[in-house]
Amino acid sequence: MHNLKASNISRFFGFILFGVILLIVGNSVDELRVYQGATVAMYVVAISSIILLTGYSGQVSLGHGALLAVGGYGAALLRNNFNAPVWLCFAGAVLLAALWGALLGATAARLSGPYLAGTTLALAVGLPSIANQFKFLGGEQGLIFDIGLPPASLGEMFSLYKWFFWIASLAALISMWWLQNLLRSRYGRVWRAIRTQSIAAELAGIHVARSKILAFTVSAGLAGLAGALLSMTISTVSPGAFPLTLSFALATGAVISGVTTLGGVIIGAVTLVAIPEIADSIAHRIGASENVTNNLPGLLVSGLLILTVLFVPNGPVEQMKHRKKVHI
Repeated sequence: MHNLKASNISRFFGFILFGVILLIVGNSVDELRVYQGATVAMYVVAISSIILLTGYSGQVSLGHGALLAVGGYGAALLRNNFNAPVWLCFAGAVLLAALWGALLGATAARLSGPYLAGTTLALAVGLPSIANQFKFLGGEQGLIFDIGLPPASLGEMFSLYKWFFWIASLAALISMWWLQNLLRSRYGRVWRAIRTQSIAAELAGIHVARSKILAFTVSAGLAGLAGALLSMTISTVSPGAFPLTLSFALATGAVISGVTTLGGVIIGAVTLVAIPEIADSIAHRIGASENVTNNLPGLLVSGLLILTVLFVPNGPVEQMKHRKKVHI
């Protein structure tokens, strides 16, 4: 017990130290890198929600972008209709997405494998049509999500992108700290038991369906937070901001991170942010056409996904841990 408390305290201070380093770095790089840093933080939260759902409870989602959209719309509606403070918008996004996740999880508890994946995929495909049916959601144009200027106390040189970075980084750090502790608790052990041996878990007295619904609810809440962060960075919420490709990108990021561990989530997030820039650089060097330029990021993501599955199927972090154990 003493060692466990010491480990928790050391991790807590580790998160604080990492946060301080992020703030220092954020104040020393240009605006583009700061904006990319905010996007990385958003992806960290989104990918971690998939790792919780798939890697720990064994439920596959190919339409997680739809849950991000629920959070984004929820945050925008609170801001526009009630002028809610930013923190309340994010809290509302988490709660609304968690509610959707609970409803979806009640259905998902009866499904598995390709049936569950197909259900979540259908939700992501149908999202644009659903959003366009309701005027209060803004139709194809969507809604504006303006969190306002940063506090004057931060100085005139403190830009809006830095404000995005601060908010997104703080949200990601708090989410990861909370999720890491949750997965180390009894709930995490129950979810792992369900993933590996659901029948044995049920015989041991675990309510499998209820545990799966809880996992889907928590995962959806995290996805809703990520959706609010994404909407903040682009200042709008619309069906076009949450395309089907976003769901596939998040699933790819989870595989690259290592779907059974949170340790590599930053790797997957940075990869998803870096690939469009790498693709653009390659396209300019080879003088590619506009069609090739537009499709190259997807091609690179697909190729990286295949290489990851072939050579590091559990993610680079788990692969390194395995090698260390073998050497020991």
